[in-house]
Amino acid sequence: MNLSNEQLKQFEDEGYIFLPEVFSKIEAELLKKESEKVYSLKRKEVVRELSGVARTAFAAHTYNEAFKRLGAHPRLLNPVKEILGGDVYMHQFKVNAKAAFDGDVWQWHQDFGVWHRDDQMPEPRAMNISVFLDDVTAANGPLLFIPGSHKLGVVEAGHDTETTSYPLWTLSREKVTELANRGGCVAPTGPAGSMLLFSSLLVHASPPNISPFGRSIVYLSLCHVENHIRAFKREEWIAHRNFEPINALDDNCLTDLINKNLTAAE
Repeated sequence: MNLSNEQLKQFEDEGYIFLPEVFSKIEAELLKKESEKVYSLKRKEVVRELSGVARTAFAAHTYNEAFKRLGAHPRLLNPVKEILGGDVYMHQFKVNAKAAFDGDVWQWHQDFGVWHRDDQMPEPRAMNISVFLDDVTAANGPLLFIPGSHKLGVVEAGHDTETTSYPLWTLSREKVTELANRGGCVAPTGPAGSMLLFSSLLVHASPPNISPFGRSIVYLSLCHVENHIRAFKREEWIAHRNFEPINALDDNCLTDLINKNLTAAE
């Protein structure tokens, strides 16, 4: 899977690209079922909201076969390698939940700002690529982006340890208002199986989900192998330390797993 010149230009100008239905319905359904299994685990990698529902499951690719395969899927790796200009390693892997009624806010932030401050990642030669496991709508807590904000470099942030169950380096209301007045605010939505690519410098957030419809999205944070982190104060399952290039699997690696599971069930 390669990006067009128009898509590359959009990424350069706006900091993100939305690609609808990159994964088939059956592939998305497999990953959705596996996400529910992961959320149910009592592991330190599964962070929960104050209400007790799952908020995010870190490093799921290390203890779930479907997510292991997704982490090496060519439909994800190839466009990121094209943008970053070379081999990449997995800096972070998350399966983020927005539980119906109880999914909490993710405050306004830049991912590279966090990675630079906490992990000493040298440069923003890293980005996020995500897969919708549910239909993402205006009602169930979509991602919010400020287009063009990635061009401003690292923005001043404060360390918020109180708003939610997960501490984050966040932007002030005044700064977010200033940026949105300049670049607007968008919320990419679409069906399960769709994909988002966005710069690690893009300012983004997501609102609470008070709808009766859950929303899960998988996030791969991929970094150029030459740009690996230098500090290791965070847990390895939050900021990975295997800097070897990811080798892509076959394009049918998820459907092969589906067929394998069906054969085992017979």
